[in-house]
Amino acid sequence: MHPQKKFHLVFSFVMGLLMISLMTFVITAVNVGFAPDFLARWGKAFVVAYAVGVPVIFFLAPVARKLTGKLLGMPA
Repeated sequence: MHPQKKFHLVFSFVMGLLMISLMTFVITAVNVGFAPDFLARWGKAFVVAYAVGVPVIFFLAPVARKLTGKLLGMPA
């Protein structure tokens, strides 16, 4: 696998882990509070969001990079 493609794949998994962990934690806490089953609810939300989020990050990160470059008048 080409190093740049490998980097992008690993980046997608790491960004997904960080972003989705934080967001599902916050949204679960807002919706149910720190109920006794909080960790189970958070875990379920994380698994679903991670399965959806990592492919979204993988395919949309290059689009976001190009769009940001155009908005700022810089090469992507």
